[in-house]
Amino acid sequence: MALDWVQLALKQSLGFAPFPATLNVRPKAAADAETWRRMRTEAAGLQLAPAEGGYCNARLFPIGISTAEKSAREEIEGAILLPEVKDYPSDKIEIVAPVRLKDHLGVEDGDALTLEFH
Repeated sequence: MALDWVQLALKQSLGFAPFPATLNVRPKAAADAETWRRMRTEAAGLQLAPAEGGYCNARLFPIGISTAEKSAREEIEGAILLPEVKDYPSDKIEIVAPVRLKDHLGVEDGDALTLEFH
């Protein structure tokens, strides 16, 4: 994420400069895992090709991110970054956003988030 070409490609694809790190989450509920499996396998997403000499292709899935708590729900634009590499964990979800999500949303490890695919 800190690589210049990655930052530029993400900004061009998503319309925002991403915070230079991802927030990694995993689905807890079986229904959430199934939704993520369907998105990975059935949705094209936005293609992110590596720069010359870059590591791998990836796909982007634009999302809205919010806390699970409905009372103070604020949605932040972001995207799931899915590297297309062999043996990438099927339940790992890497989220990019224009802010550091943990700080901005006030969440800690283990807190629930709501991801809405756009």
